[in-house]
Amino acid sequence: MEETQMPEPLRRAVHQLVSEAVQNCQEVLRYTEPDQAHTWKRMTLYRATDAADTMNMVAMLIAAYCQHTGMAAHTLQSYLQVGQQELRSAGPQDDDRAHVAGLMGEALSYQALRAPANRMRHHRGQRQAEQAQRPEDDPQKLFTEACLHGLKAKLCDDVDALDSYLPPQVAQLARKVAEALEVPELATT
Repeated sequence: MEETQMPEPLRRAVHQLVSEAVQNCQEVLRYTEPDQAHTWKRMTLYRATDAADTMNMVAMLIAAYCQHTGMAAHTLQSYLQVGQQELRSAGPQDDDRAHVAGLMGEALSYQALRAPANRMRHHRGQRQAEQAQRPEDDPQKLFTEACLHGLKAKLCDDVDALDSYLPPQVAQLARKVAEALEVPELATT
């Protein structure tokens, strides 16, 4: 079977959806800031699920195209990694609760410790809690957050607001990102 590049209409649709998902991810980060104490629970969940739903739309759009062009069902299932799918409608699972327990410095029950996934997620939560106690941030994470905040600030023409809600190190880098961005001129034909 001959491999071809992604068709332009599909490519543009994927780019649009990924852009929407990135904006939702930036808003997840925004609602974690201290000045959002009154809405953080509701808004982080809304925006995180919006981002997840949008990325699911990307995957299903590409999958529908693959199906349309004759990809074998078993290959498509493999590429979609269906074994990793978890439904949000079921709510938080034991491994999610174990992760939170680790983040909050709480021990796991004997029953919860018996499941390897729970132990792994609890340990991950403990590591993340320890990392949160150190003022230095992972440079990759810092850069990603700064890019998202800087992009949003540039698009909203509100670069000065960065200093009002971000930690100084993130705000400074986000400001540099925003200043480096040029708003593209729309082509007129």
